[in-house]
Parts: sequence; C-alpha cells; structure tokens
Amino acid sequence: MNFRGICAVFGKELKAYFASPLGVVFILFYVLVSNGFFFFVADFFREGQASMRGYFETLPWIFLFFVPAIAMRLWAEERKSGTLEVLLTMPLRDAEVVLGKFFAGAAFLAIALVCTLTVPLTVGFFGRPDWGVIAASYAGALLMGAAYLAIGLWASSLTESQVIAFVTSVAVTFVLLAAGVAPTWAGSVGWFATACGYLSLLTHFQNILRGVLDSRDVVYYVSVVLLFLHLNAKSIESRKWK
Repeated sequence: MNFRGICAVFGKELKAYFASPLGVVFILFYVLVSNGFFFFVADFFREGQASMRGYFETLPWIFLFFVPAIAMRLWAEERKSGTLEVLLTMPLRDAEVVLGKFFAGAAFLAIALVCTLTVPLTVGFFGRPDWGVIAASYAGALLMGAAYLAIGLWASSLTESQVIAFVTSVAVTFVLLAAGVAPTWAGSVGWFATACGYLSLLTHFQNILRGVLDSRDVVYYVSVVLLFLHLNAKSIESRKWK
C-alpha cells in the first residue's frame, strides 16, 4: 500500500472541496439547518433540558441528504470531465485512489461536525449535560457518516451524473435506515424484526446515543464502510477492463 499515493489523492480531493466558496457555503448551510431548526427550535428550548439527544436523533435524516451531496462528485466528476482515465493510468492501485477519496470526504464531514461544537458549548452554558454521552454521540455520528460516505462513493463510481449518484446514494442509504423501523411499523416481530434491526444504520446509532460505544456497533459501521469501499474498487476495476 502506497501511503504517499493515498495522501496525494486525499490532498487533491480535500483541496477541491474548498477550491471555490461552495464548500464553505455548504458547511454553513449544514450548520444552520442542523443547529438552527432541528435543535434549538424543535427540541432544546421547547423541552428545557440540557441534553443533545434531540439534536442527534435528527442527524441520521439530515445526513441522508448532506453526506450523499458530499460524495456525489468524487467519481462522477472525474468520469464526466474525462480525467478518470488519466487518474487510472497513474502508478496507483485502485484501492489507494478509493481510500484517498474516502478520507478526503470523511475529513470534510469531520470539519462540518467540528463546526457544530458551538451546540454543546451552548448547552453547557445553560445547564449541565452529560459530556460522556455527547462525546460518544459525536463519535457515533462520525462512524455513521463514514458509512453513508462509503455508500455515496460507490454510487458515484457507477455514473458520470452527479444527480444520479446522489439519488442512488440516498435510495440505498434510506433502505438501510428504514430497515430498523419498517418491521415495527408493519407489526413484524421475532427473528425478522431482529435481523432488520441489526442491518439498520439507524438502530446502531440509536444504541450509541445511550452513551456507550459498543464494539458491535463499531464493527457494524466499519463493515459497511469496508463493504462499499470494496464494491467501489471493483466498480473502478471493471471500468479498466472495459
């Protein structure tokens, strides 16, 4: 594994996010939406509790649209502009390029999450929150976001249209989210509901919101990331053969 190659792709992609004001505007929009409405209006001042649970409970649904928007350009833009062929002829393994792009997207997501740290500071000003639960929830948010990102990266490798990549990513992610709640809505019980719950991105994040980073939840998110990064590498490899 050539770590220099991964770092080169990482630097190129992360720089591309901030090459125009769009990246900054995108982060500001995310912060305003997630903090302004879904936390202060919908939960914090209404409930009057020094807790961020309501904020984090909305995060899987905000990420459903925010993270695919981060990932949609990573491969689709390369294919549309014709630079993908040049990239694939460079002395880099497919896995190195995939990892470089993934880490760049993850870094952009982490920057967006860091920009929301004003929320726990505000909560701490008004009350005494459980900082351990908040720290675990942020770690869970990053793990969940990484899983979303891997799905979006794979979807982006399938097409040159960023819109199609975005829609595909949202659709696949939504299925994995809804798997945790659909059996309950349908009145299903037993092994089927349990299996759907285990496959759900939402169920594992709700477990983390209790304040404990269970190894089973971490393994689940890491497994989703590795699965879709592998599918991404296979998609790029098949394009080489074509």
